[in-house]
Amino acid sequence: MLSRCIHSISDTKFREFNLQKGQFIFLTRVCENPGINQIDLSNLLKVDKTTTTKAIQKLIDAGYIRKTRDDLDKRMWRLYANEKGYELYTLVIGEENRNIAACFANFTEGEKESVLLLVKKLRENIENKWKILKKV
Repeated sequence: MLSRCIHSISDTKFREFNLQKGQFIFLTRVCENPGINQIDLSNLLKVDKTTTTKAIQKLIDAGYIRKTRDDLDKRMWRLYANEKGYELYTLVIGEENRNIAACFANFTEGEKESVLLLVKKLRENIENKWKILKKV
């Protein structure tokens, strides 16, 4: 429910930038990992390749990112944010930080640290199951 609430808030906020449901996640990861390929991006986000392909094409069409052929492997494409993408990235990160602050309102520093450690442990546990399922 936490994830759904945050995604709903973010999707509503970013609609004015022609970002559709969940596309902000793809943009942020491309900005944070310049030159990432679509397969690695799919694995990083734990989504299927078709979802990544659709989201990336929409971000390209909107002028936020670009694809460039890999210098060594001409079959592979690398993803990079355009200036417009980096500008939006700054807004996206600001919104994410506001959402995080709202989630942690009225938490002590110790409680925040505990939550972060426990969520990391949850992620690691489920990620192992995901890797087995996806044979990654």
